Amino acid sequence: MADSSKSAGKSARSPPSRTSKIKTVKLQEVVPNAPDEKQSRLDDSDESDDERLPLPRSHTPGHLASKSINDRRRPSDLPSRQRSQSVSHVSSVSRPSTAGGQASKPPPASGGATGSPRGENDKGPGRELSTRPASAVPNRGTSSASATSRPTTNKVTRPPRGQHIPFPPLQDPKDAPDVEPAPASGMYWSRAFVSGSPHSNLRAHTMTLIGSNVYVFGGCDSRTCFNSMYVLDADSFYWSVPHMVGDIPLPLRAMTCTAVGKKLVVFGGGDGPEYYDDVYVLDTVNFRWTKPRMVGDKVPSKRRAHTACLYKNGIYVFGGGDGVRALNDIWRLDVGDLTKMSWKLISRPEKTPPGGKDTRPRPRGYHTANMVGSKLIIYGGSDGGECFDDVWVYDVDTHVWKAVDIPVTFRRLSHTTTIVGSYLFVIGGHDGNEYCNDVLLLNLVTMTWDKRNVYGKIPSGRGYHGTVLYDSRLLVVGGFDGEEVFGDVLILELAVHAYYSQISHFTIAV
Repeated sequence: MADSSKSAGKSARSPPSRTSKIKTVKLQEVVPNAPDEKQSRLDDSDESDDERLPLPRSHTPGHLASKSINDRRRPSDLPSRQRSQSVSHVSSVSRPSTAGGQASKPPPASGGATGSPRGENDKGPGRELSTRPASAVPNRGTSSASATSRPTTNKVTRPPRGQHIPFPPLQDPKDAPDVEPAPASGMYWSRAFVSGSPHSNLRAHTMTLIGSNVYVFGGCDSRTCFNSMYVLDADSFYWSVPHMVGDIPLPLRAMTCTAVGKKLVVFGGGDGPEYYDDVYVLDTVNFRWTKPRMVGDKVPSKRRAHTACLYKNGIYVFGGGDGVRALNDIWRLDVGDLTKMSWKLISRPEKTPPGGKDTRPRPRGYHTANMVGSKLIIYGGSDGGECFDDVWVYDVDTHVWKAVDIPVTFRRLSHTTTIVGSYLFVIGGHDGNEYCNDVLLLNLVTMTWDKRNVYGKIPSGRGYHGTVLYDSRLLVVGGFDGEEVFGDVLILELAVHAYYSQISHFTIAV
């Protein structure tokens, strides 16, 4: 149409020859496309957010005792994945149209996550290892077939999107909290001022650092589980929500997420009474989820509340719970090729005979695991009845377990541990009686506990949170204190004198 207009203009400026003919071109008005009907229906569906049922709360942290079928099949105990489908958002149609129509405004964020009713049996601070009786557990020999037959979903389940959060103004010193000044050699707590996209209050989620981005995946609030991904820029504390495509995982909590290059490998987890053994891979460059092809017939049992650490192209998975019992086996997932993976059993599950000496950690979940060289360090956790305080070291190269003899011990579950130099920093968790807010340091050279003074605005006790180390800071996101699910971002500034004694090179002589 533009070329025809130019030719018509030339004909108007110069007289035509006797043999030429004048062509008249009519311009047509471009009408904007009508608004997307799917978008209108999606916006209308957000009105049912307040009708979501509360997540049942029934027992203490790491509880592994089976429940009866009648108790578990109450309507309120349906998987939160099913309860949240009516309010899930499809990212591919949730973006506003740019074809000329006016984009619809996002719905306002729903109310706080702490207003859900609590049951009569809600006396414990958490119930992450929900269980099923042995009759409800599928045959392990057919776990691969059941996993492949389960329908996948391309929907991302997350809370309704609220307004963009601008960077908050500087706080007036008159309104700032009154905290004592900290010495230069002291560690300091503060709350980060964040901006960008709103995010949900979360617990039992994963936090994984790649570059300067912190990837926060899954988890749940007080009502439902999610399969959404949030990205926190650790330099500017800016939240963003990427558009994800591909084989998006189901809503999960208490799974593991391990960075392999610029990709994330997610394994296990569950929702309500459901436990999974699926493996998903997310490419953080294009945010496409894929399910790798699994080679071989050996697959670990479905589980959650386990740990996973990367060592020499292998992800080592330890412990967790399968819904009936706690576990203490070790599996290796070969991640040399992220499109084709295989499992290998490294250490079989074993129970210590009555009166015998433990030769390996007792079965547990909600513990922590960290890899230092070829040594896998296991600390704390629970089997559903006892909160542990022991530290174990497993040499991946020699396949030998050794218990660490420590005179002073601290019981912990649902905590986080982070390697900082030659120290293991323990943040929060539950000690069997209450949630903690202290910071513990395990000296990996002397294998002794050290408790340091921490200054600033000390956070409330919490567990089921996430922690990563970035730029001499420990960043803590979310968590649960038995009453409230958090969504804040906390910063623990690490003073160099607090941990620098053997920062460069050290070995674990266990």
